[in-house]
Amino acid sequence: MTETLYREIEIAAPQATVFAFLTDPDKIMRWLGTKAAVEAHPGGIYLVSVGDKYVARGQFTEVIPVHRLAYSFGWDEREDMPPGSSLVEIDLVEKDGGTLVRFTHSGLPDEKERAGHEKGWNHYLRRLAIAAAGGDPGPDVGLDG
Repeated sequence: MTETLYREIEIAAPQATVFAFLTDPDKIMRWLGTKAAVEAHPGGIYLVSVGDKYVARGQFTEVIPVHRLAYSFGWDEREDMPPGSSLVEIDLVEKDGGTLVRFTHSGLPDEKERAGHEKGWNHYLRRLAIAAAGGDPGPDVGLDG
C-alpha cells in the first residue's frame, strides 16, 4: 500500500508569482535545487538536482497556468523510488491577496518514505514561501546540515 502526504502553506505573493517559482528553472534554484531543467507542459521534463547530491526526475502530467501543476516524481539511483514512480500535485488558490498552496505527494512506497519526504517538503515549501514573497531564503544547508 502506498502513502500520501498533504501540506498547505500560505504565501504572501500572487498565484502567478508562486507559479513562476514552481516552473522557471532560475527561480526554482533560489529555493529548491542547485540545477533545474523544467518544461512546464504535459509530457515536459521535471529534473531538479537537490544539493548536488540527489536528482529528482519526472514528467509533467498537468499544467494549468497559475492554478495547478502535476508531475511524476522519483529519484535517480533509487530502486525503491525510481524516477516517475510517485505523483506531486500542486494547487494554487488565491487567498487574502496571497496564495494558498495545496501540495499532495502520492504514491510514496511506504511510511518511512512518506516521513522522509514530509521532512523534505516542509523544509523546501518554507523556502518557497520566503523566495516567492520576495525574500532571500539564504543558502540551502539541506536536510543534512
